[in-house]
Amino acid sequence: MIKYALTCEHDHGFEGWFGSSADFDDQQTKGLLECPLCASKAVRKQIMAPAVAGTKRTALKDQPNPQMQAMMMQALGQIRRHVEENFDDVGDAFAREARAIHEGKAEQRGIYGQATPKEVRELVEDGVPVAPLPPEPPKKTEVN
Repeated sequence: MIKYALTCEHDHGFEGWFGSSADFDDQQTKGLLECPLCASKAVRKQIMAPAVAGTKRTALKDQPNPQMQAMMMQALGQIRRHVEENFDDVGDAFAREARAIHEGKAEQRGIYGQATPKEVRELVEDGVPVAPLPPEPPKKTEVN
């Protein structure tokens, strides 16, 4: 995986993860990249220094602090609960239903469910807006 620092035409900075440099180029050519702040499709790579393996001290310095990590996990849990409480669970029919909604053949509504990586890739390639649901937070009994 390659992490790129990205920016849009309005200088909004964000990052993206890609399987290879060619994946970035392919997604950019197809117009699949979009700024999460303004939805601009004029996305480009920022100048970056290469990641160089360092000492354990450097690796530990880059870890999020426990309070920040806990806050992020709580926010992701709230997003997941909101989706589960307010959207329709369509199970493994997600790809078919998302496409039908996008094409106006089904009622416009929020849905969630399961899809294979291939189905997700095809939805994205066809311009159907999809996003992964945040994972369930670990249960207190499963945490060390």
